[in-house]
Parts: sequence; C-alpha cells; structure tokens
Amino acid sequence: MPELTARAALKREQILEAALEAFLENGYVGANMDQVAATASVSKQTVYKQFADKEHLFRALIVAISDRVEDPFAEIGREVAEADDIDAAVRRLADAFVGGIMTPSVQQMRRLVIAEAARFPDLGQDYWNRGFGRVLPTLADCLARLAERGLLTIKDPMIAANHLAGLLLWIPSNRVMFFGRMDAVSPEELAEFTEAGVEVFLAAYKKQSGKK
Repeated sequence: MPELTARAALKREQILEAALEAFLENGYVGANMDQVAATASVSKQTVYKQFADKEHLFRALIVAISDRVEDPFAEIGREVAEADDIDAAVRRLADAFVGGIMTPSVQQMRRLVIAEAARFPDLGQDYWNRGFGRVLPTLADCLARLAERGLLTIKDPMIAANHLAGLLLWIPSNRVMFFGRMDAVSPEELAEFTEAGVEVFLAAYKKQSGKK
C-alpha cells in the first residue's frame, strides 16, 4: 500500500477517532457511517474510500487502538527486578498495572471488544494478544527475576502473573464493566483493592524466612 500523505493520514485519524466515539456510544450494530462522517467532518465518500464498509472500519479501529497499548512494565522492569524490598517491589508492579488498565480509554475498549467478541472472535483474540498477551509475559519476567533472587517462591511465573492480575482487577474492572461507568469505583476504593490484592499475593508467593 502506498504511504499515506500527511493529509490522508490526518483524515484517517479523524475518522478513527469519530468511529471510536460512535461505536462506544451505540455499539457495532447501532453505529453508522453517516454518524462517523459527520463527527469526523469529512464526507461519507471519504469514509468509504478509506475503510470500504463498517466492518473494515471497526477492524481498523480495534487494530489501531491495540497498537497504542503500552506495556506498563517495560520501563520499570529492571528497577523492580533489582529491588531489595519485595513488598515495595510488588506494590510498584501493582500500581503500574492498575494505573495502566483502570483508565477510561482502556476500560471502554475492553467493554467494546468484549461486547463484539462473538461477532468478531479474531479481533477479540488480536486485542488480547496485543494487550494482556504482551503485558503478562513482561510481568511474569519481573516476578521470575525476583524469584531467582530468593524474594518470591514461584513455580510458574506466568500463572503467578495471572494471579496478581486477577487479584488486582477482578473487583474494580468487573464493577466498571457491569456498571458501565468509571465512577463505579472511587479512587479510594481502587487504592484499597490494590493494597488488598498485593497483600494476598505476597501471602501466597513471598519467600518466608527459614524456608528453603
């Protein structure tokens, strides 16, 4: 495909942003190309020229959003792995994870992808692979390095990473998913849920003194 001109790239971005608004507001079935074109301030012909139809637009949107997902552990992995205080290290991982996942944009996209997973199972899998599927191995690597240093007792780092993720997200993310609004969980509650998750994880995985 020829490289997009700056003007075409800008229009594409405008259309994708408008599509995100339309799909989040109305779902896949309720959204329409007229609404997207009006919100993006382009002609409907321009939308069809870029994306052919609503399905292609939806697919392009999910891929574009997935590509923006940042790994919260990419920058702090080495810092955490070299920490001497295991309690502080796990709390640092937990704060980064919760901070990256419990944002309005991520929660909205999770809700949209889950809602349309039966219609587009390949997109659901792709979103998982580009998001959680990329982040969890990095988290597992951090935990493995802490275990190698004798600070944690872990048989399977990936299982441990999933346990930590579940402990941190089960309550707040599910509440936001089902209530459909971010204020379903207050900042104070989120902090309490995070701390509780960390405590349970450490109770299960922290290396106990005197244990081999």
